[in-house]
Amino acid sequence: MGWGLRALTGDWALFVVPFILLVIVGLLRLMLGRGYGLYPLLAIGPAFAAAVGGPVYTLCVGGVALGAEALLSYALGPTMLVKDHAVLFLAIIGVSMCGALASYLRRRRERELAEIRAVADVTQRVLLRPVPDRVGPVRLAARYLSASTWARVGGDLYAAVTTAHGVRLIVGDAEGKGLSAVREAATAMGAFRAAADQASTLGEVADLIEATLDRELGDEQFITAVLAEIKPDGSNMEMINCGHPHPLQLGPRGPYLLEPTDCSPPLGLGLPRLTERIPYTVPLRPGEPVLLYTDGLSEARNRAGEFFPLTDCTSLQTPTDPSVLLNRLTAEVASYVHHQPDDDMALLLIERTAP
Repeated sequence: MGWGLRALTGDWALFVVPFILLVIVGLLRLMLGRGYGLYPLLAIGPAFAAAVGGPVYTLCVGGVALGAEALLSYALGPTMLVKDHAVLFLAIIGVSMCGALASYLRRRRERELAEIRAVADVTQRVLLRPVPDRVGPVRLAARYLSASTWARVGGDLYAAVTTAHGVRLIVGDAEGKGLSAVREAATAMGAFRAAADQASTLGEVADLIEATLDRELGDEQFITAVLAEIKPDGSNMEMINCGHPHPLQLGPRGPYLLEPTDCSPPLGLGLPRLTERIPYTVPLRPGEPVLLYTDGLSEARNRAGEFFPLTDCTSLQTPTDPSVLLNRLTAEVASYVHHQPDDDMALLLIERTAP
């Protein structure tokens, strides 16, 4: 809104502050009388207006400041030389003009950032497609939190694909930061979706992803990930851990890490034929959901540098609806760190419903 009248629908209090400042300066000038050079403080009004409003609004406040200066001069009589008044008028006009230009540039930048965020939202919906709430006897829920204030997507990833072999899942973390990590994550998710339908075993899914990453990524780029396959009857889940944080089993027995005997190396290191990726099976019982996550959760730190107490956190002690549980968990992490997360965070919760 070029007129800066957005105040009428929201931050109206900020928009009246410049006028309040002008009134305060005027009252002080009248109370103190002659001999006190408070006139230059009238420039505070348009300067503040430039920080909260648009260019027209800033110029309007500048006009009010000029009018206030003229009224005060008339009320108090000649207290300054004509040339001093001229300098003061020019100063207020200069501040108003510069403030209007600054507010215009700020508004343009805000529109550009809004467009960037809109593009990021579309990118996130393309890369991180929503997981189904329910697949047969299994409920799913996912969350993604970006470490960037302006971005909605980063190097962490999750995906779920329904196949003839059951639901196949991936939660992973691309090495690196920024656009390079986004590219790695997009490549890995595309490779996973293609491999999930083609491969007959979870190990073959890993090998096909490995082959794609070997072609597309550089020598020092890799993905840590947990691959999972939920059997059609929902009785158990087969997993392969490729250098990723261990999944967490929730339920009456308390949160504990599901650590395999052998952990495979990360994907993208070019080792598909040298390393046999051995899956391990986890029973899925009603009331005992499994949480897959990235290290943005397990390595979140507070201001004292202490890691987030994942296995002892309050939100995981009493499992509830998957979506509600993830909301509680992300809120607890945010409260713990007291700042913007240092790393992206992807969460995927799997729960078998009661038969």
